[in-house]
Amino acid sequence: MPAYHSSFLSDTDVRIIGNFGLLPLRTRTRGPAYTLPLLGPEDDEIHVDPESESYDILDETLVLFRANTLFRNFEIKGPADRVLIYGILFISECLGKIKPNMSGREAEKALNTLALEHFALPGDPTFPLNALFAPARDRNEADTLRQYISQIRQELTIRLLSRVYFDSATTPSKWWLSFTKRKFMGKNL
Repeated sequence: MPAYHSSFLSDTDVRIIGNFGLLPLRTRTRGPAYTLPLLGPEDDEIHVDPESESYDILDETLVLFRANTLFRNFEIKGPADRVLIYGILFISECLGKIKPNMSGREAEKALNTLALEHFALPGDPTFPLNALFAPARDRNEADTLRQYISQIRQELTIRLLSRVYFDSATTPSKWWLSFTKRKFMGKNL
């Protein structure tokens, strides 16, 4: 059975840096991504309809995370798949920071720190996925890519915390934490 690929592979009007797609995001976090409309008060933040104009790659990453982490191989079909890979690996890193006895506030602090800390970009010697990602052509592209990935990291932490602490603000979901030991493609960030 093959892994699930991004439904955003068919988007042709996506800006690409290296071979990483800068897809539109539904976010309040500042960054270079084109901003999709926010959800209305009647919409469910956790179960966004894939047909909605507000559905983005981060919603898809959270939906496909649990299924795709079971795979050791993943055929990359385009720039959207690279964003999906990065998002899945970042979610794995976030779940590793959440301890079973952490409250929602403690987890929020830990994940915000993780999202904002300095991280390697494709092409840097310490970037673990250099075989899959091409580096930016110049410094301006590298700065834009850093801002976009930072925007992804910050938004993913917000959405992940709303799912992990959905049932209780004091204890994380055991179901989500059960994926902390799984390594998608045998890699981590």
